[in-house]
Amino acid sequence: MLSAITGLSRHFTADTLRAYLLDRATRADNGCLVVRGYGDQRGVYQKVAGRAWAHIAAYVVFVGGYDPSLEVHHDCGVPDCIEPTHLRQVTHADNCRERTQRPQCRNGHDREVDPATGRLRRVCRVCNREAQRRWRERQAAQVAEARASYGRGS
Repeated sequence: MLSAITGLSRHFTADTLRAYLLDRATRADNGCLVVRGYGDQRGVYQKVAGRAWAHIAAYVVFVGGYDPSLEVHHDCGVPDCIEPTHLRQVTHADNCRERTQRPQCRNGHDREVDPATGRLRRVCRVCNREAQRRWRERQAAQVAEARASYGRGS
């Protein structure tokens, strides 16, 4: 059944693929098993094991009964989740119907309503604020390291 997964490297067996996915995944507080794929951004680069989508590979090895004509849907709404209980196969029409914006972000924060549009904001302000804080800390550490290497203290 692994041959039905588009982009999967041929050297994987079901057992080695299962071990590979579990090795690259961490358990989140909300119960999701979040996989770390290629790249640094969550939800964007969830391709693993060759060039296959991680959630499709996880569905095949953990759940089984994969039908390539159907799509694998995340019930949790987290695009890089490979938890078998959060995955199910649906038609493309059902997948599009269920693809509404959730009231919480992927980290569980409540989304705010944008007053200009009346819709939920695409970007969670709490997550954005935390990401900016982490970025500023990294930048400050790099500046301090560069100053120290040039012999100029803070």
